[in-house]
Amino acid sequence: MDQNIEIARIQHAISKWMELPLDKLVFDYLRDGELMQLNLITINPRHDETFLFHTTEGKDKLEALQQMLEYVEAKHTKKQSYTVQWAQKGKAELQVSYFRARNMYEVLDKFFHGRNADEYTLFSIQLNPIA
Repeated sequence: MDQNIEIARIQHAISKWMELPLDKLVFDYLRDGELMQLNLITINPRHDETFLFHTTEGKDKLEALQQMLEYVEAKHTKKQSYTVQWAQKGKAELQVSYFRARNMYEVLDKFFHGRNADEYTLFSIQLNPIA
């Protein structure tokens, strides 16, 4: 099968599992030495801010993408759920975002991925009760 078709198929499957349209997901590929790194970034539909969802690696785009699909299908729901209250400096509106992570440090990494920390105020990071 053509690699581009397989990449599109897996991206669509990830979108479906996450219940987000493809236009709210960014598949950011970066070559890291001999490995291809994939940062899956989500775009929040309420405030159009982007957040890191998860990072995987593989020998090429297809392998990194397959790793991401496996993570989405089985592993991400095993992480703890957090609620973050935050605001962009200079704007009065309080925002609420949700993350799955191993701990609060990983939440901070996901929140601040690709952004200047000086432009945001975090009011709280709360571990949500287990449902």
